[in-house]
Amino acid sequence: MTDTEFFLKQIRQTTFSLSAPTFKLCPDDTGFEVAFAGRSNAGKSSAINTITHQKQLARSSKTPGRTQMINFFNVGSPDARIVDLPGYGYAQVPEAMKIKWQKELESYLVNRESLTGLVLLTDIRHPLKYFDEQMLHWAKDGNLAVHVLLTKADKLKRGAQKAALLATKKQLAALGLSFSIQLFSALKREGIEELADTLGMWLHLAKAKENQAASQAQENSPNANNLPNSENDTSAQHTQGGQHD
Repeated sequence: MTDTEFFLKQIRQTTFSLSAPTFKLCPDDTGFEVAFAGRSNAGKSSAINTITHQKQLARSSKTPGRTQMINFFNVGSPDARIVDLPGYGYAQVPEAMKIKWQKELESYLVNRESLTGLVLLTDIRHPLKYFDEQMLHWAKDGNLAVHVLLTKADKLKRGAQKAALLATKKQLAALGLSFSIQLFSALKREGIEELADTLGMWLHLAKAKENQAASQAQENSPNANNLPNSENDTSAQHTQGGQHD
């Protein structure tokens, strides 16, 4: 099994953990986390459901921007988590709520020790608006790895996709970021393997693969089966020796 196949298998075992109304109620700051962030219409829920191969694991609000909860999902174990951050940029959200969540998001991205990377999702037709760039600045301040998903890539033809990808790369480079970027389509299920590789690396899923292989090797080792036989052989030798005496 390749690393990508193993990562996909692990990610498909993702389960819902909890929803928190504030970052103060997050799980313990241990293990590894990857945060998914984006504007309210960027397709975060669709991306999470597609990569986990589950239709309703992450649910989007019928009213964009109204659900201000942080959703945590365990990827195989509580030590590897995907975090679905509240969507931002929706005009009808009260200004006071916007300011509150901006402060919360900044604190989380800069200070969360278990957070290893930020997956920023943006509609390929409307990439990197002001608050997307603000999120990226906070990720930079928190020394986070950044992976940008240009979602809904199926909405554009191949030439337009390439043009949008190139333009976004230039925009990211101008911000002084270290980043990776890819096209993604939940509808066409395109870009899943590339995203799985990124999540697998950031969540240290390769370590889980090593542990699993070591455990299987130990179970299949002949030493454990030979031990009783060795003891029996020794007992037999002692018995034979007694008879000779």
